[in-house]
Order: sequence, then C-alpha cells, then structure tokens
Amino acid sequence: MVTTLLFSLLALDQTLAAFVAQYGTWVYVLLFLIIFAETGLVIFPFLPGDSLLFIAGTLAASTELDVHLLVALLVTAAILGDSVNYAIGRKIGERVYTWQDSRWFKRAYLMRTQMFYEKYGSMTIIIARFVPIVRTFAPFLAGVVAMPYPRFLTYNITGGLLWICSLVYLGYFFGNIPFIKNNLSFFVIGIVIISVLPIIVTYFKERAEAKRQRLEIRNQGSDT
Repeated sequence: MVTTLLFSLLALDQTLAAFVAQYGTWVYVLLFLIIFAETGLVIFPFLPGDSLLFIAGTLAASTELDVHLLVALLVTAAILGDSVNYAIGRKIGERVYTWQDSRWFKRAYLMRTQMFYEKYGSMTIIIARFVPIVRTFAPFLAGVVAMPYPRFLTYNITGGLLWICSLVYLGYFFGNIPFIKNNLSFFVIGIVIISVLPIIVTYFKERAEAKRQRLEIRNQGSDT
C-alpha cells in the first residue's frame, strides 16, 4: 500500500496531465471531489493534498484550465469539506473516543490532532490545512469538542483560502520554470516531506518524552 501511494504521488503530474488530456474540464470535478473528500471525510486522510494542488496549478499554466476558476472551486470544496466534517463530529460527539481502530479509523490520528488543539487552540483549523492527516481530523475534532460554529467558520474560510491559493498559484507561476518542470517529481517529494515534517517531529518528541518518563519511573523504583 505504501509503495502504491508513493508511486501515485511521484506520478501525479503524469496521471493528472493524462486525465486533463482525455477528459478536459472534467478535471475540475475530479479535483473538487478529492479535496472535498480529504477535508470532509475522516476515512480519507491519505488522499494527496498539497502535492495535488501544486500540480493542478502547474497544469493550469500549460492547459486550457482556468486557474482562477480552479482556485474558486477548490476553495469551495475545502470550506464545504471542513464544514461537513465539523457537522459529523458535532453529531457523533465524544463517543468517538470509545471507537476502536479499524480499516477506516485510527485513534492515533485523533489523539495527534487533539495535541495540535492543545498547542494551537482554534488556530489549529488554519494551521492544520498544511499538515496531512491532521487537516482531515481537525474539523472533525472541532465538532466533537463543540467549537462555536461562527468561530469555526471564520478559521475554516481563512485556512481554506490560504491553503488553496498559496499552493495552486505557486504551481501556476513557478511550476513550469524549466528547472522545476524537469525535476517535478523531486519537487513533489519535497512538498510531501515538508508537509509531513511536523508529524515526524511530533512523533520523535513523543517517543523521547515516553522514554524519559520510563526512565523516571525506573529510577523511582530503584530508589525505593
């Protein structure tokens, strides 16, 4: 599964370009659904987000795609997705903490997102837009903890605009520079690495903290 996911990320420029060539403007619908699903449904945290937006912007600069229409549609998808995710979390409530791991749900992702909330508060809704997995669970958890919807909507719109506009226009203006275009796969890998870096840092911090606590318990036991 990991190999398939990695291959799909590396070949994203080719697969998306082939889709545009074959289906034309239907790519708007495809991209809308992908962004909506990634932000709106907790069972799809591994859909490509940052890299997809960058590639979409790159293609808009070299095909008949209208970059401004694309941005408008994807901002709408991102805002609607978060709002749906919030509504699901609000409906389910804190019962989610009793759920067991399954093919479609991982408690570790929920706990990781909760730590983001403890660190960044309501700003998590904006920051999470740029963090894979967390961006899928952040609006869901906002609903679970019953964040007031007007406040959530403000952060939702702000985060959606920043996320979509920055990455799509970045791809649009810079993705077809010869050096970047000829090494696009490496740039996609770089975007993915930068995206998951906060998760990696958090993971190692958690491991270090758990190790420190185990040592403290062991030392306390030896003292007694």
